[in-house]
Amino acid sequence: MLEAVGVSDIRDLFADIPAEFHLQQGALNLPDGLSEAAIVRKFTQAADKNRNAGNTACFLGGGTYHHFVPAVVDYVISRGEFLTAYTPYQPEISQGTLQTLFEFQTMIARLTGMDVANASMYEAATATAEGALMARRISRKNRVVLAASVNPRYRSVTANYLSRLDGECIEVACGEFGTDIDKLIEAIDDATACVIVQYPDFYGSVYDLALLRAACDAHKCLLVVAFSDISAFALIESPGALGADIAVGSGQSLGIPMGYGGPHLGLFTCKQKYVRQMPGRVCGMTKDANGKRGFVLTLSTREQHIRREKATSNICSNQGLMCTAAATYMTLMGDAGLATVAHHSAAALHALVSNLPEHVSAASGAHYNETVLSFTDHAARGRFLAAAQADNIFGGIPLERIEQDGQARHLLVATTEMVEQDDINRYLSALEAAR
Repeated sequence: MLEAVGVSDIRDLFADIPAEFHLQQGALNLPDGLSEAAIVRKFTQAADKNRNAGNTACFLGGGTYHHFVPAVVDYVISRGEFLTAYTPYQPEISQGTLQTLFEFQTMIARLTGMDVANASMYEAATATAEGALMARRISRKNRVVLAASVNPRYRSVTANYLSRLDGECIEVACGEFGTDIDKLIEAIDDATACVIVQYPDFYGSVYDLALLRAACDAHKCLLVVAFSDISAFALIESPGALGADIAVGSGQSLGIPMGYGGPHLGLFTCKQKYVRQMPGRVCGMTKDANGKRGFVLTLSTREQHIRREKATSNICSNQGLMCTAAATYMTLMGDAGLATVAHHSAAALHALVSNLPEHVSAASGAHYNETVLSFTDHAARGRFLAAAQADNIFGGIPLERIEQDGQARHLLVATTEMVEQDDINRYLSALEAAR
């Protein structure tokens, strides 16, 4: 290769870099080489120093949750048929992938209480933004009302989507650590395309949507309900039961690890009458010429297939592998298993907040598996986080890290079925030590 490019030495390739920046031989002071077995041992010992959700009691939430992932899930999605499969354009050679997506859609629609689900989106933030765009198309209005109790990341992406379009995106403050339905209703007018709320909201609060649904009907606008942990709907009312026109959110809790924030799974569901305005793609079941059951790509109204101005989305790929993981997980768990996960998650939070010391308080009202803990001052929270870290506990997310006006004495805390009573006892001990 050196001969081909016309130089005599590899160092000639770096001649443009000043000599003082060149490393001289021996400058790195590297140790002697090791055997392969010794290298594996060395790096294994180094990796054991890392703290992760697998070896640490995890009370982190904020949109990504530490749920148990059965070994079967990883086995199934690691098989070559699923791992390498792409968009199923040709049904005659994609029946397995199409059926998997069809079953996934069916289970997501059931869990959210909605009529129809698509074959997924990238993640919850873009799904929320696409929900706003879909509502604008359906209503032919361009004003979006967005509750400030929606996950800050969902709000940011949605506002970014809408920032280059006609109309406005109004963010409504919802008080401290909850959703203020009255303020949202006041913000709705006849020019409103949709109202976007999160249920349970970013702070884990569970509330009644009946009055908001009535206000949306009065002004002929759509109700878009977002969610972060879909396991909630195995225990509490689903978005469909509460009257949502569109429900969007994350499927990460369905057998998908936290994974440093991704890849995750965006979910998108709606009422049947709006299905042709839904972004992404929908897989369906039909019969072939011989009457045998078959699966097809029923809807895929994107710019690659039809005229750009008629497309409902520019999203070109669903999260197929993540859909397969979620479908495998839901099939394994069944209705009873999902309900057990939800009950354990909610019960763990109740056990925690019921025993808080006097210098710590939890947000008021009903919550599913997430809430905000408020300390008397920033120093007390700092002492707690230090004590928790020393005892291998991820104590929660300092609210100011993810919310612009978050105060430095608040902590967003979540529990799942992975939190045991011993973890709660250790957490409470760390709180006591922080007095």
